[in-house]
Amino acid sequence: MNDRKKIGLGLTGFGIFFSILGIIFFFDKGLLAMGNILFVSGVTLTIGLKSTMQFFMKRQNFKGTISFGLGFFFVIIGWPIFGMILETYGFIVLFSGFWPTLAVFIQKIPILGWLFQQPFVRSFVDKYRGRRVPV
Repeated sequence: MNDRKKIGLGLTGFGIFFSILGIIFFFDKGLLAMGNILFVSGVTLTIGLKSTMQFFMKRQNFKGTISFGLGFFFVIIGWPIFGMILETYGFIVLFSGFWPTLAVFIQKIPILGWLFQQPFVRSFVDKYRGRRVPV
């Protein structure tokens, strides 16, 4: 892993941290905006500008891209709750293809893996493995 990807992963982590902190502090628009900027710049540094543009501009990702962008805009202009609702929807639509991979990864973590191996959780995960979330 080169330095650019390390910095990108760090920025992405800080973006998630600031977004969570902004939610904890009753939707503080400054923290949420900083989290959004760090998250998007971190993803861009991690996978590259061209790959980021291709990902966000895929036809199947338009709903997610538009709702994430509108949510970011609403956070900036001072409507953080409405903006975060739109961003959350956009995030789920954009990254729905990664949920099965994340579920397999979580199953290998010691304590969380045990939880994800339970029949009711496993049946839910297996039901949605390899599918995109319908929107």
